[in-house]
Amino acid sequence: MSDTKKVIMLGNEAIARGAYEAGVKVSSAYPGTPSTEISENLVQYKEDLYAEWAPNEKVAAETAIGASISGVRAMACMKHVGLNVASDPLYTVSYMGVNGGLLFMVADDPGLYSSQNEQDTRMIARAAKVPVLEPSDSEEAKEFVKIGFELSEQYDRPVIFRITTRLAHSQGLVELKERIEIPDKPYEKNIRKNVMMPGNAKYRHVEIEKRNRELKAAAETLAINRVELRDLKIGVITSGIPYQYVREALPEASVLKLGMVHPLPEQTIRDFASRVETLYIVEELDPVIEEQVKSWGIPAIGKEIFTIQGEYSANMIRKTILREEIAMDSAADVPQRPPILCPGCPHRSVFYVLNKLKMHAAGDIGCYTLGAVAPLSVVDTTICMGASISSLHGMEKAKGRDYMKNWVAVIGDSTFLHTGVNSLMNMVYNQATGTVLILDNSTTGMTGHQDHAATGKTLQGKPTYAIDIPGLCKAIGVANVQVINAFDIEALEKAIREETAKDEVSVIITRTPCVLLDKSPKPVYLADPNKCKKCGMCMKPGCPAMTRNADNTIRIDDTMCTGCGLCESLCKFGAIRLIKAGEQ
Repeated sequence: MSDTKKVIMLGNEAIARGAYEAGVKVSSAYPGTPSTEISENLVQYKEDLYAEWAPNEKVAAETAIGASISGVRAMACMKHVGLNVASDPLYTVSYMGVNGGLLFMVADDPGLYSSQNEQDTRMIARAAKVPVLEPSDSEEAKEFVKIGFELSEQYDRPVIFRITTRLAHSQGLVELKERIEIPDKPYEKNIRKNVMMPGNAKYRHVEIEKRNRELKAAAETLAINRVELRDLKIGVITSGIPYQYVREALPEASVLKLGMVHPLPEQTIRDFASRVETLYIVEELDPVIEEQVKSWGIPAIGKEIFTIQGEYSANMIRKTILREEIAMDSAADVPQRPPILCPGCPHRSVFYVLNKLKMHAAGDIGCYTLGAVAPLSVVDTTICMGASISSLHGMEKAKGRDYMKNWVAVIGDSTFLHTGVNSLMNMVYNQATGTVLILDNSTTGMTGHQDHAATGKTLQGKPTYAIDIPGLCKAIGVANVQVINAFDIEALEKAIREETAKDEVSVIITRTPCVLLDKSPKPVYLADPNKCKKCGMCMKPGCPAMTRNADNTIRIDDTMCTGCGLCESLCKFGAIRLIKAGEQ
C-alpha cells in the first residue's frame, strides 16, 4: 500500500483506520449511535487486531483496561451516555494510569439525533482528571488517534478521544499509512499502581496530579493546538467540528484551534487573547473552555450570545457574531417526519395488545421506545438502558401491588443483557411482583443490527454460544417465564392477563426476529375494498403501510408491506388477504 494513497472516509471509519495504523491490538465496545461504525470498521483489520461487542460499556472499558495493563494498545468505544455506564472504571483507571496506551472513544450527540440527553463528555473528563483530544475532520480523526496513544503512554494517562455526531457521520479525505507494529510492553506486577485500595489510591492521586501538570505544560507546544493569525479584530478559540463552522463563517478571523481541549494551554490562550481586539469562544454544548478562560481573568464572549443547546452551524455563527440576517432556503422547510416503527416490526403487535388492555409500560432504550407515540401510546417512561425493570420495581415499592396490575416493563434483548439482567435480579431478590416483557428481536436493532451475547455470533462473524434468555431468567429465580411469537396476539393477550395477575415476578419473552434481518422477498397483504367495513380495526396498530382510500376503505401499500399478518389477524370480515411474493 502506498503511503500517499488518499481515500474518502467517514469520521468513524477514519478512527478505525487510525487505530489500525497506531498498532492497536484490542478494542471492545457496545453499539451506540453515533459511535457504532468505529467497531464495525475495525473488523476489516481483524488479522492485526481483536475487536468485540461487549454486553455494556462498563465491560468494554474494563476489557480495554485489562489489555492495557497487559502491555498492548487498547481502546473502548461508546457514545456519550455509554460513558456514564463506563464511568466507574474510567475514574479509577485515571488513578492507575496505563501500561499500553489506552483510549476511550466517546461520541457526543449535540442536537439529540439519537440520544436521551446532550451531555458534554468534556465535563466528565475534567471530573475524572483525564485528558481529552478532539479532532475537526476525518484526517485529524485518524492522526489524533496515534497522538492519543503516544500521549497516553508518555504521560501514563488514559485519554478520552471526543467526537460528535457531525464528525462521526461526515466524510473527509484521509491519507492512508502503514500500520506501526508496537512491541508489547512487558507486564510488571505493581500492587501500588494497579490495586486501588485507599492507601494506594492516595499515592496515585498525587501522581496523576503531577502527570496532569506535565500534560498542561506539554499542551503549550503540542502541534494539535495551533494559532492561525489573520485579521486581529476578531479572535476565536474553538475546537472540533465548530472549527469548521468558524472557518466558513469568519474566514478572515484569527483562530486558536484546540486539538487538546483538556487540559488547556493557558499561556497560549493568554498570548492569543492579548493579540486580538475581541475574543469569542465557540464551543457546542457546555461552556467548558469558556469558564476556564474567564476564570483566568481573560475577557471573552461565549454563552452570553451562543446557545448551550444543540448543534452549531456556519449560518448561526454569522448571525450571532456578524449580526447578518441569513435567508433560509425554502426547500429546507419540509414537513417533519416523526420516527415510527417499521412495517412488520414485531414490537407493534406487542404494543397493540398492551394498548388494547389499557396497560402502562415502563420503557427502555431501543426501537421499542417508539411505543410512546400515537396511535399506540403505551410507553410512559424512558430513562436509560435497563431502567424499565428497575423503575417498574420502584413504582411497586412506592405504590403497592394493586397499583401495578396495569403496568409492565418492556425491554429489548440486547438492552436486557446490557443492564436489564441486574434489574431483574433485584426484582426477584426484593420480592417484587411485576411483569417484564423482553422484546427479543434477535439483534441490536436501533443502532443498525449488531450482534450481541444472545445472537450466537461475534463482531468478527464467528459462531459462539448464544445466551439462553429464558434459561437465564429462570436461573436467577423467575418462576414464571413464557416465550411467545409477538404476532400471536391472542396468545400474547392471554399471557399478559395471566402474568400481570400473579403476585410474583413474571417474564414474557416475545421472540420474533426484526423484519429487516431477512432480506429475502416477502409475501404481502392486499385489502379488498368491497369487503372492507370501514371499522378501522386494522388501523389501530399504526402500520405505515396501511392507509385509507377516498371512500374510507383500507388500502395496503404493497411496496411497504412485509407480510407480518397483523392486519389480517385484526380484520373480522375477510377484507385482507395474503398475496405471495411475485403474485399479482
